[in-house]
Amino acid sequence: MEAEAAIVLAVFLGGLVLALATGAPVAVGMGLIGAIGVAFFVSVPAVAQIANLAFAESASFILVVVPLFVLMGEVLARSGMGEVLFRAARVWLRGLPAASAVSTIGACAIFSSVCGSSPVTAATIGSFAVPEMVRQGYRRSFALGATAAGGTLGILIPPSVPMILYGVLTESSIAELFAAGLLPGLMMAALLAATAMLVAHFDRGAAPREVIEIKPGERGRSLRDLVPVLLLVGGVIGSIYAGVATPTEAAAVGAAGAMLLALSWRRLTLEVFGASLDRTVRTTAMFLLLLVSGLFATFMLSRLGVPQAVAEALSGLPLPPWAVLAAIVATLVVLGCFLDPMSILVIMVPILFPTVVALGYDPIWFGIIVTITIEIAAITPPVGFNLFVLRAAVPGASVVEAARGSLVFVLPMLMGVVILFLFPGIALLLPGMMR
Repeated sequence: MEAEAAIVLAVFLGGLVLALATGAPVAVGMGLIGAIGVAFFVSVPAVAQIANLAFAESASFILVVVPLFVLMGEVLARSGMGEVLFRAARVWLRGLPAASAVSTIGACAIFSSVCGSSPVTAATIGSFAVPEMVRQGYRRSFALGATAAGGTLGILIPPSVPMILYGVLTESSIAELFAAGLLPGLMMAALLAATAMLVAHFDRGAAPREVIEIKPGERGRSLRDLVPVLLLVGGVIGSIYAGVATPTEAAAVGAAGAMLLALSWRRLTLEVFGASLDRTVRTTAMFLLLLVSGLFATFMLSRLGVPQAVAEALSGLPLPPWAVLAAIVATLVVLGCFLDPMSILVIMVPILFPTVVALGYDPIWFGIIVTITIEIAAITPPVGFNLFVLRAAVPGASVVEAARGSLVFVLPMLMGVVILFLFPGIALLLPGMMR
C-alpha cells in the first residue's frame, strides 16, 4: 500500500475511534471526519458535496423501500404476530428436543420474512417466547440465547435493511441480494435449531423434557393463523423473485397488507399505528444519516485512493484468496464486538469491497457472507443489540445472561460462512435464476 494511502487510512480510523470514544454516534463521527478530510486533502468548497449526496440519496426512489419494509415489520410486531407464530410453531415442532427453543427459532425465521430488523425480530418473538420457556423450566440464559440467535435471521432472510444498505454502498442489485439471502437464511435457521437441540441433549439442565399437549382442532387453528402471514410473505418476496415487482413496489404491497392483516385481527389501533409510524421515521432517519455520512467518507477516501490501495496491497499478498477472505471475516467479527451491524457496513464495506472484487469473488455472494458475519455482532458482548433489546423486552432478563446463552450459537453462524465458502451456489442459485 502506498505510504500516503496508509497514512490517510490510519488517520481516518484513528479519528473515528476517537469520535466514538467521546460518545458521538457513528454517523456523526464519519460525517465530521469526512468533512475535515475533504477540506484538508481536497478543497474547502468540496465539502458542499455532502449536501448533494444528502439530496440525491433522500430523493432516491429505490430507498423508499426502507420505510415501507420497516413499517410492515413494525405494524405486524405490534399486532401480536409474535405470539401467533410461536404458538403455531410449537404445535408443529412439539416432538423435537428443546421444542420451545426450536419453535422460537422457527417463529423468528417466519417473522424475519416480513421484518428486516434483527432487534425487532428478537423483541417481537422474545417478549412472549422467553417467559413461556422459563415457565416450562428452561434455563433463562439458554432461552435468551436461542431467541437472540433466532433474531439474527431478521437481517438474513429477506427483506433486510442491512442488505439494502450493502446494495446502495456497492451498487449491487437489491432484488438479487434478497434472492441470495433466502436459502442461506433457511440453512442458518436449521443450523441454529440443530444447535439448540444439541445443547438440550448434552446439557440436561438447559431444557426440560417437554410434553406439549394439543387441544382438538389446534393444528387447524394454527394453520388458519399462519396462512394470511404466509400469503403476505409469498406475495411480497415472490413478486420480487418472479420479476413482477421491484423491491419498492413489493414493499408498498407488504406495508398495505400488514395493515390489512392487523385490521382483520382488530389490533390496528391509533396507538399501534402511531407507534409504528414513529419507529419507522426514527429507523429511516438513522439509515439515511448513516448512508449519507458513509458515502461522504467514502468519497473522501476514494479521492485519495485508499480503497484502491488497500485492494492492491491485499490482493498482492503471497496468500491464497480464501486466506485473505478469512482475515476479512475475522476482522468483521472482532469489530462486531464493539459496533452495531449497520455501522460495520458503512465503515468497512467501502474499504474492503474493491479487494473482494479484485480477488474474483461475486459481489452478491460476498453480501451474504458479510450479512451472516455482522449477524454475530448482534449477539456478542459488549455491544450486542439483541442482548440489550431482550433485556428490555423480557422482565428480569440481564445482558450477562443473554450473552452467556448466545455464545454457543456463534459456532453455527461461523459454520454457515464456511459452508457458503465451500458451496457458493447456495447463495447464488436464486439470483442466477433471476438473471
